[in-house]
Amino acid sequence: MKLSKLSRSIEGKVAIVTGAASGMGRATAHLFADEGAKVAIMDLAPLSEVVGEIESAGYPVKGWTLDISDKEAVPKVFKEVADHFGGIDILINNAGISIFAPIDADDYEEAWERSLRVLLTAHTRTIRAALPYLRKAEHPRIVNIASTEGLGATKYGSPYTAAKTGVIGLTRSLAVELGEEGITVNCICPGPVRTGMTEAISEEHKQIYARRRIALKRYAEPEEVAHGTLSLVLPAASFITGVTLPVDGGLTIRNA
Repeated sequence: MKLSKLSRSIEGKVAIVTGAASGMGRATAHLFADEGAKVAIMDLAPLSEVVGEIESAGYPVKGWTLDISDKEAVPKVFKEVADHFGGIDILINNAGISIFAPIDADDYEEAWERSLRVLLTAHTRTIRAALPYLRKAEHPRIVNIASTEGLGATKYGSPYTAAKTGVIGLTRSLAVELGEEGITVNCICPGPVRTGMTEAISEEHKQIYARRRIALKRYAEPEEVAHGTLSLVLPAASFITGVTLPVDGGLTIRNA
């Protein structure tokens, strides 16, 4: 006989993961599938490989090509997900881009506009599209993937930093707004992770940075971030909302 009452299983839940073609999104889709969720994956990049991986393991999955900044397409695709799987229980806003530009660059305004459109405004659109279905779910969960750049800053990164800081603020505000409906809204702030966005950084410079800045002295693997995300969508995580969780190996706690 179990002594506890709250479930730590997402088996049978319908989970949307955006930006699932690679990196943290792909790892999250894999993990959620392993945990028994029905996974709806979305990306602008081809998804056939990820769909094939999950299907070959015997798990339910379907992929949708989607530009999350497309105001008209998002609600249509989310309806297709709900129709196909019978609802939506979990939304993981993972899709993103990384654009750095000096404030006086000729293309700064373009970098600024695109960063906010993809990294922040798109979150509001996916959440709005998911809400009618989340309101019918037994344990509705939203997790927004921000960044430690939303807790600090890097030179030339103001478009990215502003957008990720906005994601944190959006998470907190919606946690308050949707709390009375039992919908939890939380945020993950990954630190340095081995993904496509950091692929251009040499291994030598990765190691130098990790030794200087990260308590655990290394970059994360995408699955490590995915496990942090999983912890916030469990039915048992019913009293956790408005949280900003750094998954950063101790990056943000170091003074020197």
